[in-house]
Parts: sequence; C-alpha cells; structure tokens
Amino acid sequence: MYLSRVEIDILDRRKIKELTHLGAYHNWVEMSFPDEVDQEIRTRKLWRIDRIRDHLYLLIVSENKPNLEALERYGVSGSAKTKDYDKFLDSISEGELYRFRVTLNPVRAVSQGEGKRGRVMPEITAEQQLAFLESRAERLGFKLMPEEYQIVERSWEPFRKKGQRMMRLSKATYEGILKVTDEELFYNTLTKGIGKKKAYGFGLMTVIPL
Repeated sequence: MYLSRVEIDILDRRKIKELTHLGAYHNWVEMSFPDEVDQEIRTRKLWRIDRIRDHLYLLIVSENKPNLEALERYGVSGSAKTKDYDKFLDSISEGELYRFRVTLNPVRAVSQGEGKRGRVMPEITAEQQLAFLESRAERLGFKLMPEEYQIVERSWEPFRKKGQRMMRLSKATYEGILKVTDEELFYNTLTKGIGKKKAYGFGLMTVIPL
C-alpha cells in the first residue's frame, strides 16, 4: 500500500476550473494511475481533500504508486509525494492510542416495506452524524475515547456522474482519539475505508500514534 499527497493549486483558478464536483476529483485520482488506465483495470483507491490552514491537499491510499506528474495535474508543481504505507500499517497493534481524521458520507437505509430495498437517506444533524461513526466503531476495530472526538467540518458536496444531474452528498469530517481493539479489523478499516461513496472522497481514515 502507498500513501500519497499533493497540494491543490488553488491560486491558479484556470488550472483547477474543472474541479467543480466530486466526480471531477474522482477522475483526477483515477488518471493519476496511467498504467491502470492503459490496462483498463481499476484497483481500490481511497482519497479525501484536507484543508490545512490556507492550503488544500489531495490525499490518496492506493495499492499501486501513482504517477507523480499525473498527480500534479491540478497540483502545485513539485508538491506530489508518495511513500510506502505498509511499514506503518504493520506497526499498528491492539491497545494503542491514535489521533485520527476521517471524512464520511453518513447515511441510513429507510425501509420501503417488506421485500423492497431500503431507501438511502442522509444523516443531517451533528448528533446523527456522530452516532453514525459511534455505532460502527466496534466492528471497524477501534474504540472512540469518550469526550475525545468531534465533528470538525460539515457540508453538502456537489456530485455528478457522467450523464446524470448534479446532486449533493452529506459530508462530515471527524477528528479525535481512538484505541485499536482488533488489529485485523482496523487494518481493513485503514485500507478499505468506511461507509458509502468511497470512490468519491469518503471513507479514508488516517491515524497518527500518540
């Protein structure tokens, strides 16, 4: 696994004019792996947009290395970096505390009657969105430390697939402290993501040891 980052060139409006919705970012991520495009294959990639002070970054976790030149298509020249992620992932052990960050698309399935597929509805309030993560923590291999986590950003993000109308997806970014309770489950969480719309900038959790 590899962890990659590039600073988005927000000062060059002409350069990033195509980045108007999550589908455009998804295309940027996919085109950053030209060998896969040429072979017509798609491996799992998790990504998200992070704001650090006045800068925006695209962060990617992937099975293969991206092409750094392609990764800088909308990025600041020279800012793209990739590092091996496996050594860090292998160092994680049960009982350890980590500071985490994750952006999710919190939703719930509403029953439409017996035998019918549930309708997916967004969780709208901060309380609902906190409960969304809290209710999943155990089966994701970690425990949220009481009073040590919060939602730091909430928004509705524009999203469109080719040939479809524009819609908006509920977004919540969480930060805080967690304890690893199951190494295997937590490894899967960090490499396979959490929840819905993982191809469109949701579900990537990153952690830093305390």
